[in-house]
Amino acid sequence: MSAELNSRLNFAKDTARAAGEKALVFFGAIGDLVVEQKSAQDLVSNADKDVETFIRAKISEQFPDDGIVGEEHDNLAGTSGYTWVIDPIDGTANFLTAIPAWCVVLACVHEDQTKIGVVFEPSNNEMFWSAKGEGAYLNNTKMAVAKTTGLDVGSTGVGMNGRTETDLIVKFIEALVSRGGIFYRNASGALMLSYVAAGRLIGYSEPHMNAWDCLAGQLLIAEAGGKVEDQSADAMLDTGGRVVTGTPDVFDELVEMSNAAFDG
Repeated sequence: MSAELNSRLNFAKDTARAAGEKALVFFGAIGDLVVEQKSAQDLVSNADKDVETFIRAKISEQFPDDGIVGEEHDNLAGTSGYTWVIDPIDGTANFLTAIPAWCVVLACVHEDQTKIGVVFEPSNNEMFWSAKGEGAYLNNTKMAVAKTTGLDVGSTGVGMNGRTETDLIVKFIEALVSRGGIFYRNASGALMLSYVAAGRLIGYSEPHMNAWDCLAGQLLIAEAGGKVEDQSADAMLDTGGRVVTGTPDVFDELVEMSNAAFDG
């Protein structure tokens, strides 16, 4: 790993942990938060905004020439060719209802590829992290995707949001269940993608995700031996896109099912 990439990886891990600890303080006093509703089932609180501001300040101090894309604040153009992608609290609905299934997400994009991905889940002190070409890790243990023979052995993560029609997800779930599969959803796309990398889920499908929800997790899965649909990281930063991932044994079937449900 180059010294430049290693520096950014260590920074991402340290910053995600510090941001997670800051978010935990808010989590311990959720009754005091100011909550806004952006759209159906899409909430934001002052915790999300403050944690993202904290991360942005750290990036600007350490890497002032890097760009920043985040969920809660305006994008910042950079000149270095590196762009940081932030979701300060993925799983806000869980966070605001005292469900400990939320995380801080940081990715770093360079030359149209995600080079660093970090997902920190403070409630269980689990840090999922990777640098491109260097493998994927949970805390200090190397991760590998599950070994499975089909969709009827293991659970598949399913994502949904207000940007796409609900019948798309219904079609996908019907196809999954008809093949003996089980669907799993915990309202945090970044965590579910991390669970695929860690071998807890065998795949994941969602018709549309924003870059801050998926780029880190997609890198984790690829580096843990899983398969991810080929995508331009820059295009994902601009518009987002669908996400289908899985173990090598089930990936092609998940793509086929996703095509039929989302595009048919």
